[in-house]
Amino acid sequence: MKLKAFNEKYEKKVKKIDKRKRRYVDVKWVLTITFCAFLISLAFSSLTEIVVPHLNAIIGIVLVLIIIIIGVVFDMVGVSVTASDLKPFNSMAAKKIRGSKTAIKLIQNAEKVSAFCNDVIGDVCGIISGSVGILISAIISKETGINNSIVTLVLTALIAALTIGGKAMGKSYAINKSDVIIFKFAKLISIFRREKK
Repeated sequence: MKLKAFNEKYEKKVKKIDKRKRRYVDVKWVLTITFCAFLISLAFSSLTEIVVPHLNAIIGIVLVLIIIIIGVVFDMVGVSVTASDLKPFNSMAAKKIRGSKTAIKLIQNAEKVSAFCNDVIGDVCGIISGSVGILISAIISKETGINNSIVTLVLTALIAALTIGGKAMGKSYAINKSDVIIFKFAKLISIFRREKK
């Protein structure tokens, strides 16, 4: 009887802990970010479909590299915001250093900022770089006379390798220098967004 009573009491405590640990899923935020991803992807895809076929191979490759770099940079910001500490930014905010309050806001909303940077911008850049790569491979094939399938295989593999390698290097740097990255990013945002006093 004592064992049964103990087990029931223990199960009630575990259920209470589980209820506290359960995170509230913000459906509004999920729908907003999904819609944002759709709009950004649509805009970028439309733009690349219109612009890329009229470019030469070198400019196309530069465009792909820029898209990869944007993806890597936003991935770094997404990792940094989850790894950053509020303490140094609170002391900066007390000294009224520009960008510190924006950095605090970013860290306080780390889950949303990380989702936007990694999942929306990062993933959209990955998809767009692949799409642009296919369009560029057709241009390279036309200009050089090399088989389109071979060019497409090599170029898509190269884009994947650069994206994965860049993100791996960026993640490592972001974890070690998270506060520096968030502060620089916050200072950049504070140029366009006035900080509350």
